Amino acid sequence: MFIYKAAVVGGGTMGSGIAQVITYSGLPVVVKEVNAELAQRALSGVRRIYEGRVQKGRMTQGELEAKMALVTAATEYADLKDVDIVIEAVPEKMELKKQVFRDLDRCLPDHAILATNTSALSISELGAVTRRPDKVIGMHFFYPAQVMKLVEVIPGLSTSEETVADTISFGESLRKLPVRVQECAGFLVNRLLMPYLNEAAFCVEEGSANFREVDQAMAAFGFPMGPFTLVDTLGLDVCHDVVGILLEEYGNRMRPAGLWEEVYRKGRCGVKSGAGFYAYGAAPAADPAIDEILGRLRKERASTGKAPFSPERLLLAMVNEAAFCIQEKIVSPSDIDIALLAGIGFPQSKGGLLAYADAWGVDEVLKRLEELHGIYGDRFFPAPLIRRMVRAGFLGKKAGRGFLEYA
Repeated sequence: MFIYKAAVVGGGTMGSGIAQVITYSGLPVVVKEVNAELAQRALSGVRRIYEGRVQKGRMTQGELEAKMALVTAATEYADLKDVDIVIEAVPEKMELKKQVFRDLDRCLPDHAILATNTSALSISELGAVTRRPDKVIGMHFFYPAQVMKLVEVIPGLSTSEETVADTISFGESLRKLPVRVQECAGFLVNRLLMPYLNEAAFCVEEGSANFREVDQAMAAFGFPMGPFTLVDTLGLDVCHDVVGILLEEYGNRMRPAGLWEEVYRKGRCGVKSGAGFYAYGAAPAADPAIDEILGRLRKERASTGKAPFSPERLLLAMVNEAAFCIQEKIVSPSDIDIALLAGIGFPQSKGGLLAYADAWGVDEVLKRLEELHGIYGDRFFPAPLIRRMVRAGFLGKKAGRGFLEYA
């Protein structure tokens, strides 16, 4: 199916970014919001992105106006009656998304694809509230949508192969890198990212390092920013919702550090609220609220064992979860590396997460996981696949075969 016109429901930061990406490819797009004020704000969000390009000399003012002519605002679902694909980008609340999908199902033409930008919720559950579950799919863009190349394409239980193929082709037409991911809680990137972020929080909570030490170490490793800066940028409230979904699905290995809940309860959602793990604006260098939280948590953990902080400790949590994804056939090993390079900025100099693990040695990965499992329990329980690989001599680059194959 060729897509001639698209729509985005929800014109917030992600929605306006997705709309800009679509218009930049030359397609017209309708942005639907609940009222005229929010609809105009969404248009302003798209214009701001283009203005940034003009200021950097990447396009002219005339080109900006030509692109803006492709985007229109709407407040009624009836205005979407002639679109070929719609991308839902409303807040991460299942009941809200279900209502949006019911409304879309009633007004869209029969051939239209209903895609959701959810970062963790069930595609199959959303499809079940429509009369066209074969046309419902996940199309997860990454923040900021106008910059990040990765798009996770997630079919539900009833999604047709035709819908998958059309969505991948659409993603490619947007100059994105679509990676097909089998449905699971958190999909791929968030499922791998959360153990990494969580382990960073555990390191600080137990006193192995402070926020800046962890952030500086991971930036020095090659990430665009450290884990605490990343969470503050994404929003602690958004990450908190994803953590809850992962905990419900995967149990104790996804149990969050107490630090997450303590900071979230104080309404510190990151940059957008003026404070998260860090304080922003004119706040003093000292942060009494965080000092009080850490003092209490460290006192509670004083009698428990701990390991030193190192970048590898955070990466091991991610590698282990990647192994679970491979054995569950969520995605191929090579696609894991592609997704993390394009989705979170894993350092290209390291080749990708699994390439890095193979260079380290799968036997060394298992040894370290067993040591950390002895200290911390479930969250470092080695994935059975890693044990099988070691027993079979799939030890990584030195053996010519590990998670990946080497000539």
